[in-house]
Amino acid sequence: MKENVLTEQDEPIFSLLHSFENIHKGLSSFLGNCRPILNGERYLTDRDVSALLRVSRRTLQEYRHSGNLPFFRLGGKILYRESDLQKMLGGRCHSLSDNSGISSLK
Repeated sequence: MKENVLTEQDEPIFSLLHSFENIHKGLSSFLGNCRPILNGERYLTDRDVSALLRVSRRTLQEYRHSGNLPFFRLGGKILYRESDLQKMLGGRCHSLSDNSGISSLK
């Protein structure tokens, strides 16, 4: 009786391995961007907020020091509530209908 050995070059195996690679990339991306929810609230890091607001982390420190940006310190790590950022930005955004030339951040 002749045995058939499948290798990774065979189309069904190659296709399956390719699918696994795509799933792995998708999961890695998801887990890298996932922010856990604590008591129904999402928390962001300095890096997240500086990228979101397009300011330096030093500027965030100034915002914290001046009281403009609420934050929490957890074991030496600075965290920001997403809802606090939305409230802060909500009061400072202008809509396009304001004719101020400033576009909305929403």
